[in-house]
Amino acid sequence: MTAHPPPATAGRHPRLADRLDGPLFFPVTAYTPDGTVDLTAFRAHVRAGVDAGAGAVFAACGTGEFHALTPEEFADCVAAAVQEAAGRVPVVAGTGYGTALAVRFARLAREAGADGLLAMPPYLVVADQEGLLRHYTELAAATALPVIVYQRDNAVFTPATVAALAATPGIIGLKDGLGDLDLMQRIISTVRTEAPDEDFLYFNGLPTAELTGPAYLGLGVRLYSSAVFAFAPEIALAFHRALAAGDDAVVNRLLDGFYRPLVELRNQGRGYAVALVKAGVRLRGLDVGAVRPPLSEPAPAHIEELAGLIDRGLALAAQAPGAGA
Repeated sequence: MTAHPPPATAGRHPRLADRLDGPLFFPVTAYTPDGTVDLTAFRAHVRAGVDAGAGAVFAACGTGEFHALTPEEFADCVAAAVQEAAGRVPVVAGTGYGTALAVRFARLAREAGADGLLAMPPYLVVADQEGLLRHYTELAAATALPVIVYQRDNAVFTPATVAALAATPGIIGLKDGLGDLDLMQRIISTVRTEAPDEDFLYFNGLPTAELTGPAYLGLGVRLYSSAVFAFAPEIALAFHRALAAGDDAVVNRLLDGFYRPLVELRNQGRGYAVALVKAGVRLRGLDVGAVRPPLSEPAPAHIEELAGLIDRGLALAAQAPGAGA
């Protein structure tokens, strides 16, 4: 593993919750043709995203193929993201697998200078609520980094469990990748009732979160991950500005002309939530390589369709108020 000098920005901003704003950028992890991590391309990708106006960098998370990285590669990517962000925006690193490995990745992330953690679901097993609560509580207790818990797949919580998570020192938020708005409303209400003193954050974490942005905003959830920002920040920023301003006309034009067709394309292949994003980054001129197994590259026809969608989305974004700002 590459030695990482202590980042100058580490520890300067103790309140991650106060710094999270704007489109949340989930960079892809770049690989060379022989499949090794390409830190030069990764740095360029992160730097371009921060320069474009990302609200935060979520490095080596789902879109960054956390599942495919060795601990050494993970540490190198997080350190590179921290150095490129240079304190301008916070860097949140992924963690996951079982409790012991999640703690190990958390410690690597802190050593690399990360500002927080996104805790992905445990590997393989389907646990009960007591086991899930114990897993995330032990992770939070083992690190000084604030933890955002990712709800999806085999980590789905009852409102009471989320209230207990919200009351756990070190756990600052819930990212929802499930999309059950009824459950989310009950979670928000329960936390508000049972943990009223906790400043708990909620994130829309669906694969193309902008599609459901208006619905989540109706629940009071304004933070969301933007996969589109990784390859078309112009489109992501135009949508974010319009949603924040209540400009329904622009929101609907982008939903109808770009985001809905993108989701329909994404749904045509397994793993496209990552592979299609990576193809988009390549289409915009940065060679970040292919995805690692077990993911596969999108079909050529789907990449061609993606290219047309990007062109259409950029044209729509250029018409939006504040374009080019």
